[in-house]
Amino acid sequence: MTRPKPVAAGLVPVGGGALSRSLGSSWRDMAPIASASLERDLEDGEEELDSDVAESEDEDDEGLLSTSAPVGQSQHSLYWPERRNSFVPAGNRAMMPMEFGTMGSMREMDLGRRLSRDDRKKALEEERSLLRDNNLIPPKHAQGAEGEGKRRKSWFGFPIPGGKGKMGDQVASVGADGGSAERAPLLGHTSRPYGGQDDPKTISTRWEEAVRDGKIQTTWQREAKVLSGYSFPLMATFLLQYSLTVASVFTLGHIGAAELGAVSLATMTANITGYAVYQGLATSLDTLCPQAYGSGKKKLVGLQMQRMIYFLWAVTIPIAVIWLLADKILLAIVPERAVAELGGLYLKIVLCGAPGYAAFEAGKRFVQAQGMFSASLYVLLILSPFNAFLNWFMVWKLNLGFIGAPIAVAITDNLLPLGLFIYVRFFSKNGMNCWNGFTKKAFHNWDPMVKLALPGVIMVEAEVLAFEILTFAASRFGVEVLAAQSILATLTNITFQIPFPLSIAASTRVANLIGATLADAAKLTTKVAFYGALLIGIFNVVLLSALKDYIPYLFTSDEAVVELTAAVLPLCAAFQLFDALAALCNGVLRGLGKQHFGGYVQLFCYYVIAMPISFGTTFGLNWGLWGLWTGVAIALGLVALIEFVYLGRTDWESSVEAARARNVLE
Repeated sequence: MTRPKPVAAGLVPVGGGALSRSLGSSWRDMAPIASASLERDLEDGEEELDSDVAESEDEDDEGLLSTSAPVGQSQHSLYWPERRNSFVPAGNRAMMPMEFGTMGSMREMDLGRRLSRDDRKKALEEERSLLRDNNLIPPKHAQGAEGEGKRRKSWFGFPIPGGKGKMGDQVASVGADGGSAERAPLLGHTSRPYGGQDDPKTISTRWEEAVRDGKIQTTWQREAKVLSGYSFPLMATFLLQYSLTVASVFTLGHIGAAELGAVSLATMTANITGYAVYQGLATSLDTLCPQAYGSGKKKLVGLQMQRMIYFLWAVTIPIAVIWLLADKILLAIVPERAVAELGGLYLKIVLCGAPGYAAFEAGKRFVQAQGMFSASLYVLLILSPFNAFLNWFMVWKLNLGFIGAPIAVAITDNLLPLGLFIYVRFFSKNGMNCWNGFTKKAFHNWDPMVKLALPGVIMVEAEVLAFEILTFAASRFGVEVLAAQSILATLTNITFQIPFPLSIAASTRVANLIGATLADAAKLTTKVAFYGALLIGIFNVVLLSALKDYIPYLFTSDEAVVELTAAVLPLCAAFQLFDALAALCNGVLRGLGKQHFGGYVQLFCYYVIAMPISFGTTFGLNWGLWGLWTGVAIALGLVALIEFVYLGRTDWESSVEAARARNVLE
C-alpha cells in the first residue's frame, strides 16, 4: 500500500541538497524544453499537420473566436484551459493525481495558446455569471425592480456583493467605447436575456473593466457550488480506480493472514519499482500533449502519446527483471519465507498486465489534453465492478486461490487501455482528430520527453518509498502484524481519496482566480475549501473511530489480525483531520504557484520527522504498529500546521502580480 502526496506534473517540488538544486533548475528549464520539442516536431511534419490549423479555425461557429484573443493577450481571463487539472485517478496503486503546474507556470509553457470553442464558451459563461451576480449586467430573465431586488438581495441569508435591493440601482450601461454611461433600470431590458448584453464582445469589455476597477466579488455559496462540482466526480473516479487494488486485498485477506501480508508486500513492491515509474514518466505528457493541442497541431497529441507508450514499454524490460526475481529479493528483506514467495508469485503474474497499465497512463493524458476528463471515469465505472467480480470468480468460483487475484488484476490492467480506445473511437465527438496513425516518428525526438519526465519520477519515488518503508518495517514483526499494517494502509488510502479531490478543486479554482487577478475571491475560495476539508476530516475521524471493531472484518477473518488492527485504528482515525487539512493546504499552494514550499515541508516532515520517530518508537520503545503510525501522525500534523501558517502570512497580491507578469507575451 502506498501513501504518496500531491505533486505537480512537470513542476515537481523536492527538498534537500544537490537533489533540490538539480530539480530546482529543471523547473526553470521545462518551458524551453517543451517549446523546443514542439518546434522540432513541427519542422519534421509541417505538411502533415497543416490540416490541424484549418480544423481549429473551423471551430468558430458562434462568433467567439473573433472576440477571444490568444491566451496571453487577455490579462484577466478567468478560465484558461491549460489550468484544467490533469485529472488522473488515484490509481489501483494509490498513486495520486498528477496535476498541471500552477496557472503561471503553465502559462510559461503555453504562451500564445489559442482557446478552443468549448473553452471560449466556458469562459464566457463563467464571466457572464459573475458579472450577473455582481449586478454589472442585467439578469437573464429580468423581473420588476422590487421583486428582483428581493430575490437577489441575499442567498440563504448571505448578502450578494454590490446588491442594494433593487437591481436598477446597480446596473450601468456600457457604451461602445467601453466607458460607463448613465444608469438605467432593468425594466427596459425584459424582452431579451441579460438585456441583450451577453454577446462575447460586451462580456469581454465589461469583464476587463470590472476586474480593473475591483468590482468582481464572489460568495460562499458560489464557491461551495464550484468546489463541489469539481470534487464529487473526482471522488468517484479516485475511489473506483483505487478499488482495483482493494478488491484483491478484500479477496485474499479472507484466505489467510499470510496471503493478506503477501498481497500488501507485492503491491508495495509494484508501486516502488513499477507503477510509480510509469506514473512519474507519464507526467511529461501533462505538458507536451496540452501544448501540442493548444498550438492547433492536434496530430502531435497522438504522436506524443505513441512516444510515451513505446518508452514505457521499453522501461518495462528492467521492471520485468525485478518482478521476475521478486521472490528472491523479498526473501532478503522479509523474514517470513511463505509471505515472500507468495508476494513474488503475485508480481510474476501481474507483470502480464504491466504493458496495459503503461498504455492506460499515456492514454489518459491523450484524452485529458483534449478536455475529455470524464473518459477515465466512464471506463472505470465499467471495469471496477468487473474487476471485483473477476477477483471473486477467479479466487473462489474457479478455486484458483491466491493466484486468482493477480490474474484478475492483469486482465483488468489490459482492458483499461482497450476501454479508453473504445470510448475515444465510438463515443467521443472529436477524439480521433488527435490520432495521427502509427508512425516511425514516434521513435524519434525522445530527449525532451525524458527530460521532462525524470523530475516527476524522482519525486514520486521519494514519496512512495517514504510510506512503503513502514510496510517493510511491519514485516519484521510477523505475519499478523504485516497483515494488520496492510489493512491500516488500505483504509487510510481509501479515506484519503475523499479530501484529495477537494484539494485539486481548490487548486484549480484558486489558480483560475489568481490568474484573473481576483486575489480576494481566491482567499474566499480557500476559506470555503478549508471548512470543507475540516468537515471531511471530522467525518473520516468519526467513521473510523465508530467502526474500528467492525471494519477489519471486511478484510480478514483472522481474529489476531482483527484485534491488532482495531487497536491501532483509533490512532489512524485521529490524524485523518490533519491529513485532510494538509491535502487542502497543498492544493492551495499549488494554485498560488508555491508548490515548491509544500514539497520541501513534506519531504522534511516525512524523512526528518516521521521516519526517525516511527523507527525509534517501534524498535527502541517496542511500540509495534503504534510506533510506526505515531511518526506519520506527528508528521502530518506538522505539515498541516506549517503550511497553514505559511498561507496565512502569504502575500496573495504577489501571486497575482507573478501571474500577470507571466501572462504577457514575450
